[in-house]
Amino acid sequence: MEEQSQVFSYIEPEENSGYLLWQVTMQWQLSMNRALGKMDLTLTQFSLMAGLYWLSKKQTVTQQQLADYANTDKMMTSKVLMVLEKKEIVERIKDPGDSRAKQLIITDKGTQILREAYHIVQQVDELFFKTVIKDKVIFDDLLKRLIK
Repeated sequence: MEEQSQVFSYIEPEENSGYLLWQVTMQWQLSMNRALGKMDLTLTQFSLMAGLYWLSKKQTVTQQQLADYANTDKMMTSKVLMVLEKKEIVERIKDPGDSRAKQLIITDKGTQILREAYHIVQQVDELFFKTVIKDKVIFDDLLKRLIK
């Protein structure tokens, strides 16, 4: 039997930064989705609501702008926004300047739900990141370096 060459340049997956980031991200998302699920929200819904909230403080917001800001797929963003619209969290109206575009408005109900969800997100983050809190400034700086 022929000996197969080594596929990976490391012995254990934990030696790979991408693998570690993937594992941490998946655990964090699971924690967030479990907690936000109690409010009938997903992490993606919360993220788009929060993105809309921040962007709308500066400008009118289209679906495309929100997708770009949140770094999400355009089609997925549209589908999530349809759900949020049915929940009366977001209103989508035709953009007067572009008949193909939709302007987004977070409703008063949406703002209240976002406020409640934010408290949950804060609690989950506190618990999730408690082991690195003493190194928060360094940790956050390292994460920011990875954002392109």
